[in-house]
Amino acid sequence: MRWWDTSALLSLLFGQSKTADLKRLLASDRGMVIWWGTQVESVSGICRLQRENHFGAAETNRIFKALEALLSTAYEVQPTEEVRATASRVLRIHELRAADAFQLAAALVWAEHRPSGLGFVCLDRRLREAAAREGFEVLPDL
Repeated sequence: MRWWDTSALLSLLFGQSKTADLKRLLASDRGMVIWWGTQVESVSGICRLQRENHFGAAETNRIFKALEALLSTAYEVQPTEEVRATASRVLRIHELRAADAFQLAAALVWAEHRPSGLGFVCLDRRLREAAAREGFEVLPDL
């Protein structure tokens, strides 16, 4: 199982430069692990891109259906006091925004704070750097 950040999920859905690499990772994964807020982050990103006219209503509906299918099989880390405390800690250490701190904190809780050897799939530069410093194997290679 690997941790999947919203940036990687959205790239799976939009057909960007790393989409083929991400599809290979997903195909080889025993299961996707996500944060409780990933669905809302994903919907926000999709709606923002639609408002910026990157795609129309039909494509938006296709993307929402694909997102729903992806998330329906994922293991989801819930918002707990441990996630909140860990997010506060990582904010003091890493240059992250709150949503990314929750992503990293939830991944650390999933990893039982022992991330060595566990995959963290992400395309966001700052979050990738923080996850690597915490000990995750950050994927894909950029």
